[in-house]
Amino acid sequence: MSEISIRQATADDSKLLTDLSFTTFWDAFAHHPKNAPEDLNHYMRQAFNEEQIASELADDANIFLIAELDGKPAGYAKLIVGTIEPGITAARPVELNRLYSHQEFIGKGVGQNLMDACFERAQRHDHDVMWLGVWEYNPRAQAFYKKNGFREVGKHTFQLGSDPQTDLLMQRDL
Repeated sequence: MSEISIRQATADDSKLLTDLSFTTFWDAFAHHPKNAPEDLNHYMRQAFNEEQIASELADDANIFLIAELDGKPAGYAKLIVGTIEPGITAARPVELNRLYSHQEFIGKGVGQNLMDACFERAQRHDHDVMWLGVWEYNPRAQAFYKKNGFREVGKHTFQLGSDPQTDLLMQRDL
C-alpha cells in the first residue's frame, strides 16, 4: 500500500504548484461539454501561471497543502483565511478554494487525505466554518463534499473566461 504524505507548500513550490494546478484543472474540466475551450484556456492562463501562483504563495491568507504519493505530487488544496460570501454563516471562516488530485490518483485516497488535512489545519487555527464553491455540473465533487459534512447554503458566480458559471456554496461547521 502506498503512503500519502501531506505537506504545506513553500515559496520554492511555485513551479510544482503551477504545473499541478494547471494539469489537475485541465483534467477535471477540459472535456466537459459546457466548457468552451477558449473560456477554459483564458481562465487557466490567468489563474495557473507561475507568477500568479508565486503571488498566492506569498500571501499569508493563502495556505497550500501538497499531497505526495510515492514521492510524486498527487494533488493539492488551497485554503484562504478570512474570506466569506453571502449565505455563509461564520465568525472565523476559512474557504476551501481548491482541492484537486491528478487523474491517475483519483480513488486512491488523495482527496480524502487532503480534505482531512484541511479540516485538521482549520480546527487547529480555531476556524468555526469551512466553506467552498463547487460547480453545479460537478456531481462527483458535490457528493464528495456532502460525504465530508458540507451542506448547500447558496450560490455564486464563477467566471470562466466569458462564461459566468454557477457554483453551489457549501459550508461545514468545524
